[in-house]
Amino acid sequence: MSVSGKKILIAVSGGIAAYKIHFLIRDFVKKGAEVQVIMTPDAENFVTKLSLSTLSKKPVYSDFYSDNGTWNSHVELALWADVIIVAPCTANTLAKMMHGMCDNLVIATYMSAKCPVFIAPAMDLDMYQHPSTRQNLEMAQDYGHFIIPAEKGELASGLIGQGRMAEPETITKTIDDFFSLNNRKTLEGKTVLITAGPTYEAIDPVRFIGNHSSGKMGFSLAEEASKRGAKVILISGPSSQVINDKSVDLHKVTSAKEMLEKVFEFYENVDIAIASAAVADYAPKEVAKEKIKKNDDSLTIELVKTPDILRTMGENKNHQFLVGFALETQNEEENAKGKLEKKNLDMIVLNSLRDEGAGFKNDTNKIKIFTKTEKKEFDLKSKDEVAKDILNFMEAQLLK
Repeated sequence: MSVSGKKILIAVSGGIAAYKIHFLIRDFVKKGAEVQVIMTPDAENFVTKLSLSTLSKKPVYSDFYSDNGTWNSHVELALWADVIIVAPCTANTLAKMMHGMCDNLVIATYMSAKCPVFIAPAMDLDMYQHPSTRQNLEMAQDYGHFIIPAEKGELASGLIGQGRMAEPETITKTIDDFFSLNNRKTLEGKTVLITAGPTYEAIDPVRFIGNHSSGKMGFSLAEEASKRGAKVILISGPSSQVINDKSVDLHKVTSAKEMLEKVFEFYENVDIAIASAAVADYAPKEVAKEKIKKNDDSLTIELVKTPDILRTMGENKNHQFLVGFALETQNEEENAKGKLEKKNLDMIVLNSLRDEGAGFKNDTNKIKIFTKTEKKEFDLKSKDEVAKDILNFMEAQLLK
């Protein structure tokens, strides 16, 4: 088992879903993991230290000091763990984590952690959908934490919707998969170049032509490839995404011309190139040196094609395995297959704006992958999971 011998710290906060933690502890212990449990004070209203310590075979802490006056060091707890799982993570605990409101042992331990952090939110559906919760979950992902999404079903309030903590077997599998993947350096010795985000083509000093790409897909691919042992070069257009893996070599550009130039600084020496950037197809022929004033009812701007970066990569392909992306709104498969052929790609990833939850800005994506001889379709997933699917499929092609 991938979790065998691993040190797993489970932080329990005060929600009704805390009863599921007994099953989670039992599963981890059966698989050979060492489990330590800590709790928020409110969690003791839902589960007892006795039951949790009986299953984990370790004392359970909910305060900085034990009854005998012994200090429970949050620093030692944090450094001991190979991974921290906050489950259930209530809206209150999530907010404290994201904003550094360090008023209990769980938050102090979390803020001292150097290991990966997994968050399994659990709350009523209105709380789960509240803008502050969504923002905090996005912030957690920006911090590099892993979200195990809440599931749909009947909630303690009697309402039905998303907010149930993921089932223990789902959490166990997520952690098992995490350690399994991190033990497999399937791309070790490979250099992977990835493009991400939009390009902005200047109209004048303050305006540009661009698109809604966030860069999330490319950044997820970069971090996933790095986890698999690859040397990763990430070339990103304007994006607010943060790369948490400091081993990734990040280069920021603005325009299509700049992206093309940066790509070909490295392209000759890479093994794999994944072009996930949404490059603007056209740019103004002339860029105004001063801000264009709003004097007339209409404005005409002559546009010219930007460099076709992917086609140029295909034309100059030697030993590289080249992956492209196609975002389509009509004749999706036909257009994607055409792009695969015309641009001399080894593989293309198709997503359609007609699929709910797919495309720009979303945290999720739904894809189909094509080679010249194969097609594989995937369900709607988080972009981190989609990155795994893409690299898994790519690795299978490399072995052929």
